[in-house]
Amino acid sequence: MHATDSEDQAVPVEQTVEPGIPADDTPLGRELARMTAPGAEYALREEVVGGVPMRVYIRGPHTLAEMIADTAAFGDRPYWVYADEHLDYATHLRLVHGLAAALLGEYGLKPGDRVAIAMRNYPEWGVVFWAAQLAGLVAVPLNAWWTGPELVWAVGDSGARIVVADGERAALLTGHGGIGSDVPLVRVRGEGPFAGREWADLMTSLDPAAGPPPSTVRPDDPSTILYTSGTTGRPKGAVHTHRNHVTNALNVLLTARANAAASPGPSRPAPPQTGTLLTYPLFHIAGLNGLYGQVIIGGKVATMYRWDREEARRLVREERLTGGAGVPTTMRELAEIAIAHRDELSSLSRIGMGGAPIPGELVQRIDTELGPMSANGYGLTETTSAVCANIGADYVAHPDSVGRPAPGADVRIVDPETLDDVPEGEIGELWFRGPNIVGGYWRNEEATAAAFVDGWFRTGDLGLVRAGWVYVVDRLKDVVLRGGENVYSAQVEAALHEVPWVDEVAIFGVPHPTLGEEVAAAVRTTPGSPHDDAAADALRAHVTARVAGFAAPAHVFWWTEPLPRTATGKLLKRELRERSG
Repeated sequence: MHATDSEDQAVPVEQTVEPGIPADDTPLGRELARMTAPGAEYALREEVVGGVPMRVYIRGPHTLAEMIADTAAFGDRPYWVYADEHLDYATHLRLVHGLAAALLGEYGLKPGDRVAIAMRNYPEWGVVFWAAQLAGLVAVPLNAWWTGPELVWAVGDSGARIVVADGERAALLTGHGGIGSDVPLVRVRGEGPFAGREWADLMTSLDPAAGPPPSTVRPDDPSTILYTSGTTGRPKGAVHTHRNHVTNALNVLLTARANAAASPGPSRPAPPQTGTLLTYPLFHIAGLNGLYGQVIIGGKVATMYRWDREEARRLVREERLTGGAGVPTTMRELAEIAIAHRDELSSLSRIGMGGAPIPGELVQRIDTELGPMSANGYGLTETTSAVCANIGADYVAHPDSVGRPAPGADVRIVDPETLDDVPEGEIGELWFRGPNIVGGYWRNEEATAAAFVDGWFRTGDLGLVRAGWVYVVDRLKDVVLRGGENVYSAQVEAALHEVPWVDEVAIFGVPHPTLGEEVAAAVRTTPGSPHDDAAADALRAHVTARVAGFAAPAHVFWWTEPLPRTATGKLLKRELRERSG
């Protein structure tokens, strides 16, 4: 345990949990301890990074540039599947080498310059991203759901030197004042007249014999700028280093291997190649996690234009995909498909969910019908995806927990007003530090100072630690203060998700003249369910029996359409308040 987080200031660590030591005596806990012990494959060493002492992996890769360079060993193994298109590793690496050379040569970019990517999950997305990593450039994935003005703003804010966009995003960028004549725009899969450069033309011009660029990439060089969702104001650009991303990739790989070693009974035969149906958008940190999580092991990535049940079924069946990754709404559908067609989708062995709270009943159903294949992670853009993980049998045993902190990551539970650590088991704000935590926001000193304290990142989430397990109860800003009582929306939502006919639910506060706020629920039910006073009373009774009477929703708003969410599955509670008012 390290008591110093900067060169001159001590930070209380009494409530931190040190991973690498099992939080409890479970098979997975013991495997994690064994595999991170000195001399083991995932051993950690103490290192000062940015003035903050932390535990980092000794093994490589140490940068994303190393990771993509290592794919030369995978030859013509399939890499990316999209519709009926297939791209193998050898062809992909040749394109990456050629594009990296063009970015540094023809376009005159220098290490540290930004390359913006604005497109759906097309195979070209990966080529641009990995070329930037190999060349020492900074990839700036832009939210494909943004409007034209939002895209133009982000290009300007990041100072991108070039933008690669699909046809839809290219039209938005050029149709709202443009991105400036000094910023080249390359269009992917576009149709109709276009004043910029077409991707096909750029690919034709690449040197097919280009090798790795001469750039030297170091672990703590910037790798990406990922903009937060911006649900409460202008998005903030979290600046990730190569160390941040590689640490996350190794965390995921370690957890998967430790879980396989800890799982009882006969193990499944190793598949010829792992593969994941990646439904997260690649501009989101969870999407990147799924992307390089396969690249590090030579796995296959399958993407779709948009979520489609039948296309998902076809891809898993024909490509023998071993996993799926996405928000709970899509992964619930994937689980239903796998349950209905077990023999057809027998290759599926892992369903990873995140981006939104996971209903416990979904975890239990997947375990009952398919086996302990669920995985969940808790994290934010600033923690480089999952800083806690829960998987397999542990997830079934603790479905309401987000799991253990990742190796190398420390957690504190802090009173958000006094900034003192709270006793174990009590609720406070979750703070994390470690090699997967970003150092701050792009050109935003004020936001950086507010969110990062002596190496610790303030998540803005409320939670607690009990016997080494981390529990998240609410967003700090989403707590409903009813007559002096704190109502944690995540707890109420979890209770209501147990009701069989509730498909989606969101808890939020509405003004009240004497109580300050009252609890309201937006509920979408299964087709044919009643929307009457008796149904609302049944929901209240369910909450009262599991949480507390004051947490039961005084107002129930029935929805017949999906609840509004961001591209990454987060509920838009501000919109819910406005539309339910």
